[in-house]
Amino acid sequence: MEITEIRVFPKEGQDKKLKAYTTVTFDNAFVVRNIKVIQGASNLFIAMPSRKMKHSCSKCNFKNETGSKFCNQCGAQLPVSSSPVTSDAKAEHRDIAHPITQEFREYLQSRILEAYEKEVSSSSLASEES
Repeated sequence: MEITEIRVFPKEGQDKKLKAYTTVTFDNAFVVRNIKVIQGASNLFIAMPSRKMKHSCSKCNFKNETGSKFCNQCGAQLPVSSSPVTSDAKAEHRDIAHPITQEFREYLQSRILEAYEKEVSSSSLASEES
């Protein structure tokens, strides 16, 4: 599987941890949107697109976000999970798409970060010329 296109959308306010969103096309046939470029403690890394997990209310079956205390539909109190996994912020989100192997993740990350650096350097050159 080859990466055929990477589009980088830098975020304004470079002081924040979220530096850009990217869209990656594979084999001119499959696209993954909203891969994030994030500034970590020591370097940049990518985060795959994810969504918040939801759990059904036992009274009305409305899907509420994990960690909610009351149902947004009927107002019933939701059971509090004592599981340490649900108290973890990462457990509240699940990746929509992600690499299976470490080798492919490293390949994807290196290509995205190369495209990000190229975009940042070209946009800084354009702003210097103005």
